Amino acid sequence: MGTTTIRVDKETHARLLELSRASGASLVETVREAAEALRRSRFAHQVSGELEELRRDSEAWDSYLADADTTSVSDGIGR
Repeated sequence: MGTTTIRVDKETHARLLELSRASGASLVETVREAAEALRRSRFAHQVSGELEELRRDSEAWDSYLADADTTSVSDGIGR
């Protein structure tokens, strides 16, 4: 995998170094983890917003719930 250089302010660099030292990971691994965490967080925020918008439309929400019930897959654990 190739690498590149990015510029960050000194405070961010210090924070990244602190995180990498605390976890025993390299700085590159720490930046990769941070980028993935941000990607996941933004995706979750987007999904949450879309669900909230769907909830405002009771007909669409009822349809969503009905679809969820018919496409639900059991995990095999009985209740």
